[in-house]
Amino acid sequence: MIDAYATSGTSPTVQFEPLLDDKQAGEILGLHPKTVQRLARRGEIPAVRIGRYWRYRASALDRWVDVQSQQHRPCHTEREM
Repeated sequence: MIDAYATSGTSPTVQFEPLLDDKQAGEILGLHPKTVQRLARRGEIPAVRIGRYWRYRASALDRWVDVQSQQHRPCHTEREM
């Protein structure tokens, strides 16, 4: 392991993306907080369990929505085009 203090000579600054709670994640996704909790318990959305609480990164939820929208694109038939 590298000692950050020894290599840089200054105190390391670490920036974390703020974690969202169930209510905040639900507002972003347009879901009820209990639905967000259920999806987290099932492993269907990206979440981190801290103690008894689920927390979410907005960037991870955004990527998850992108993946979901790519997987569920409507199929177009030749007749529709």
